[in-house]
Amino acid sequence: MDDDSPEARWAERTEVALFTASLLFMATYATRVLATGLPPGWRDLCGLVLLVLWLLFAADYVVRWRLSGQHWWRFVLTHVVTTVSVVLPLLRPLRMVPLYEVLQKKRGEPRLTLHARVISYAGLSTLLLGFAGSLAVYQQERGAPGSTMRTFGDAVWWACSTLSTVGYGDITPVTPLGRTIAVGMMAGGLALLGAVTGSFSSWLLQTFTREGDEKPPGR
Repeated sequence: MDDDSPEARWAERTEVALFTASLLFMATYATRVLATGLPPGWRDLCGLVLLVLWLLFAADYVVRWRLSGQHWWRFVLTHVVTTVSVVLPLLRPLRMVPLYEVLQKKRGEPRLTLHARVISYAGLSTLLLGFAGSLAVYQQERGAPGSTMRTFGDAVWWACSTLSTVGYGDITPVTPLGRTIAVGMMAGGLALLGAVTGSFSSWLLQTFTREGDEKPPGR
């Protein structure tokens, strides 16, 4: 995406506000799932807030598509993360890379090195994905026949073992949607682990290579 294009300018103006809205979406969803003693009126209010925020994300997606001037299928293929974050709003906080770029441009501060950025983004993405996955799977599994996920703590433990690719098997989803979420978290865990491992290995290789080049001749 060209930095001077209408789509890029729109994204720069709205990214911070939309990121804040995505955190509000996650907080509202967490309240609706975890606060079981909420009066019906408050639960309905949470549902309304979630709907309004999702419509906001969808409107932003349509505006970006129209500003891009691309055919809809090409826009979807070239904006995969944006598309996924509209279909699954709980994952929208993972769009922190564009947010970081916007803040750096506004402040005029030097950017982190590529390796530090990858490791930082992957670490924060793991936390957000784990929390979102815990909420989603807990909503599906609690009260389901044969479910071993009885508390939100169980869901967090399951998310940690799944994202770390350990998979103890003491707690497993039994509902179809819960297992679908599990597949997505397994794929996300592998991708994030690979990103961190690859970036760290590349940094080590560059460091050792640079140190070798700095040695005096003949040693």
